[in-house]
Amino acid sequence: AESEDWIVVSKGAPLIVHPSNGKREPNLLEGVEELLRYELVNGAALSLVNRLDRETSGLTLIAKNRSAARQLGRAMQRRLMHKEYLAIVRGWPEWKETVCTAPILRQGEVGESRIWVKQTVHPAGKECITAFRVERTLESASGPLALVRCIPETGRMHQIRVHLEHLGHSIAGDKIYGPSEDCYLEYIQHGWNRELEKQLILHRHALHACRLEFPFDEETFTAESPLPEDMARLLAL
Repeated sequence: AESEDWIVVSKGAPLIVHPSNGKREPNLLEGVEELLRYELVNGAALSLVNRLDRETSGLTLIAKNRSAARQLGRAMQRRLMHKEYLAIVRGWPEWKETVCTAPILRQGEVGESRIWVKQTVHPAGKECITAFRVERTLESASGPLALVRCIPETGRMHQIRVHLEHLGHSIAGDKIYGPSEDCYLEYIQHGWNRELEKQLILHRHALHACRLEFPFDEETFTAESPLPEDMARLLAL
């Protein structure tokens, strides 16, 4: 989906959305700049409206000018954007639908953490709301899995991943909130290997931003993205 003021693209995984820590590596924003080179020469200024983790695939909204960035940013702050994700989780939830309202903060604020970015459920955390609905369950070679639709009302860091872990159904492939945070430390130090594959099932966490609805200039726009191949393959096992 695209207009003169914004573009929605589907990000692959693992891919960062923009350069960070001065490190040079492929990123989504540079790819979109290449795509919109003509518009940039004519005064466009790209700005990410919603950011996805490196390992989360799916829909990303990018404003093409400052006034669109302001308007879309306000809509985001006022929670007028409706976002849906699909996750493949371990185990079969005992609920068909549920809403998790557990507050979240950075784990290092309340205890020891070997991973700076790791978030945790804690009474002192910020308000956090995610609705979940089981779409289907299956028995795979790696054990029982479920496809779960996730609808976040708030936009905290790692919110969906933390809430699913809290509910006892961590996302397949999640190196931080999965079987052990050792998976993340091992991956950072030594990269992907057979032992990690055995523990995690998938090379990245199975989370995909599949639907985005947002208001712009008094209209509502909707974009959808089908499950990427790696997640679809996991469901076909």
